[in-house]
Amino acid sequence: MARLILGVNNCWAVKRWVEPEAWVEITATKLDLRYVQFSYDLLDPRSNTQAVDYMVHRIIDACRSYGVVIQSCFTGLAAYSFNLLSHPYLSVMIDGYDWYVRAIELASRFKAEAVGGHVGAMSVRDYRDEARRTYITSILLDSLKSLSYRASDLGLKSILVEPMPVPREIPASISEAEYMMRELSKDPRASVKLCIDLGHACNPEASKPEDRDPYEWVRRLARYTPCIHVQQTDGKADRHWPFIEEYNTVGIIQPSKLISALEDGGAGQVYLFLEIIHPFEYPDDKVLEELRESSRYWRDYLET
Repeated sequence: MARLILGVNNCWAVKRWVEPEAWVEITATKLDLRYVQFSYDLLDPRSNTQAVDYMVHRIIDACRSYGVVIQSCFTGLAAYSFNLLSHPYLSVMIDGYDWYVRAIELASRFKAEAVGGHVGAMSVRDYRDEARRTYITSILLDSLKSLSYRASDLGLKSILVEPMPVPREIPASISEAEYMMRELSKDPRASVKLCIDLGHACNPEASKPEDRDPYEWVRRLARYTPCIHVQQTDGKADRHWPFIEEYNTVGIIQPSKLISALEDGGAGQVYLFLEIIHPFEYPDDKVLEELRESSRYWRDYLET
């Protein structure tokens, strides 16, 4: 039977509650949650040493004070703008690899279990050239294996790959994700898992109906998925809506259906991280109000 634990990706704090004491206190006392997936939009892994050291100490102290645990660390909107491990030019691809090495090192300082997110985006030209697409994919897989070795050396359990709704950002289909997991599992030293986002089953170019069904993603890939991003969505776009009445009436994400899909897929322990992203111009107090309501909505179904 699956053990499901509710947490939150702290992307909601970006540019608003950037002080560690602020977002940690809100997580613990306003959202009543203990587990956090830390967004690297709050601290770039390649910031200078003094900035990183200062923030790491404040974050660790705040988490210790409130009993909050950073379970994993994740790319945010900034890194999502980069091609990272799938850039067409080798020198820039290597720079993307270095970004991930720094991300692993920072995650280890938080004693996180995993680190990952968006791993790579191909250029239009590369994606439309079958030979180049195959070549870039092979480099991506080798890079992920190598990064997982580094992560293991520093005490992390795995690298996390987030499937995306853009075809050029592999994996963007269930079959691609299955292929990636099969290939990577051939290496007994490699530990690469998935973080499925329930709102990413909206690829407008998907050729199979299953790829637009978030529950089918979960059923088919549950055994590779130690954490999931939970957002309300209508299935037409990557909405990142909160779980409030306005959106629950039109949204397709329901706790009971997700739990059933995880059980059907043979899931073990899975962290469900609320990943709710409001526009930057949205009123701050409304952000907190809707986060609290979303947390209450899911806490009725899950451990916290």
